[in-house]
Amino acid sequence: MAFELIPLPYDSEALASAISAETLGFHHGKHHQAYIDKTNAAIAGTDLAEANLETVIARARGSDDEELFNNAAQAWNHGFYWHSLTPEHKQPGGELAARIDRAFGSLDGLKKRLAERGASHFASGWVWLAEKRGKLTIEETHDGDTLADSDSRPLLTIDLWEHAYYLDHRNRRPDYLKAVIDEHLDWAFAAQNLARAATWKYPTPAYAA
Repeated sequence: MAFELIPLPYDSEALASAISAETLGFHHGKHHQAYIDKTNAAIAGTDLAEANLETVIARARGSDDEELFNNAAQAWNHGFYWHSLTPEHKQPGGELAARIDRAFGSLDGLKKRLAERGASHFASGWVWLAEKRGKLTIEETHDGDTLADSDSRPLLTIDLWEHAYYLDHRNRRPDYLKAVIDEHLDWAFAAQNLARAATWKYPTPAYAA
């Protein structure tokens, strides 16, 4: 079962206040596609050829196959990242909003912490809103690492690799983070992930069970 590039859930111009169509074109069409292609090439003809992406990630981590792990995890992370973004300015509601208030004091408190953790993260990686042992937390993973096979259930993620923002914001990662966090995080997707019985599976469409 060859993996396919997950389609963007919005038009390439839809996030232009934070992420340009040019950036999305390279990021989605070149970087994400390359992770998919390299994962497919690595598992072709092996006992992982028919496995789902989460199994590939877990097996690669357990076998110390760093190249396969990095490509499979990056393929998963990017699929989750596209769904973490939306062109609509939304607000969390219901159980998610209540959990945010308990963990961070307010939505503004969460946004501030996400921006701080993302800006201070050294080098490449990801910042996540996650649920861990019943509480909402902010997690960080470095380079190609992922929460796909962890004990933290990811709700949203923001890509901190330079290719996610450099064409639009140059070295000003805080500007990119502010634009994404203030305008383009998909709280409905986060709420869906909070309600799921298990972590999102690649390439499940946003809001699907």
